[in-house]
Amino acid sequence: MADSGGGGGCGRCCCSFILTSGLTALFMWLSLRTSNPVCSIQDIYVPALNKSANSTDATNIYFNLKLDNENKDKGIYYDALNLTFFYAPNKSLPIGNRTFRQFYQGHKKNTRRTGWVETRGVPWEAILNGSAASFRVDLATAVRFKIMAWKTKKHKLVVGADVDVNDHGQKVYKKGIRLRSGAPERGCYRARVGTLVTLIIAVYHLVFLN
Repeated sequence: MADSGGGGGCGRCCCSFILTSGLTALFMWLSLRTSNPVCSIQDIYVPALNKSANSTDATNIYFNLKLDNENKDKGIYYDALNLTFFYAPNKSLPIGNRTFRQFYQGHKKNTRRTGWVETRGVPWEAILNGSAASFRVDLATAVRFKIMAWKTKKHKLVVGADVDVNDHGQKVYKKGIRLRSGAPERGCYRARVGTLVTLIIAVYHLVFLN
């Protein structure tokens, strides 16, 4: 009987160690995991498409780009931001581009980059015959995250979105348009975390509550 009790105590001690190690690993993972910045086009204005202003000779495009760092305690180092614009029917041929130099963004901060892009090769006369037009905006850069006193390795960030413009030369949708990546979302990671938490809770109930 004494041996049986000792074995049970040893087994419970081992399970307790596994549970503690699992919780520690989970909390460390949660504290070190990072989220990419949220990039969005807040505004676009195309004077050449503004029929009421009769400014068809103005072929530049104005843009307002917003970058949100939603990480609670992690800053972001951006490499140069490369914005490329396309006329949507032909997304293989860029009509203009703009580059911004590298910078650092603190946690829970947002940054704006605005300006004009000089366009080329846009069939403005054909576009003006319609009531709306669509442009593609792509953003390419590389980011590193600052976690306390150290920095992560660089990883590429390539996102984009289509932006519809009306016959006033303005963005159709009033809200910002998020630039998204073609890569899958991180939902699989959330599912794994949920599975791990469920497993830890099950072990806790099995060891300590039975």
